[in-house]
Amino acid sequence: MKLDFIKTIIAVAVSCLIAYGFYTLNTGDYKELLTVGSLIFLIPTLALTVGVTFHLPRTTSLIKTVSALFFGLAIISNLAFSLIGFKEPALYIIVCGVLFLIYSLITYSVSKAQQ
Repeated sequence: MKLDFIKTIIAVAVSCLIAYGFYTLNTGDYKELLTVGSLIFLIPTLALTVGVTFHLPRTTSLIKTVSALFFGLAIISNLAFSLIGFKEPALYIIVCGVLFLIYSLITYSVSKAQQ
């Protein structure tokens, strides 16, 4: 795995700006939870989409595709929670946690497959 430092820093900065956008968009009680949760989900997905290459080109393209897909899912789910609002934080934590764990499992499996 090779990390492009500049692209990774840009991905982290973009993720921070998107998370701040969710913070300003949300009017509910759990603004901080939504901001931190979206930041935890957005940074790895966007960093692996633009800032990382692997030794094998097929592995790189698969991980970039999965990361871009889950980055889009993170944007959609956090936007929905931000606009609709939520009364209990458990629903947000469960939905985003399950999505992030599925993303982690797929990414780990693809990287270990050595294809």
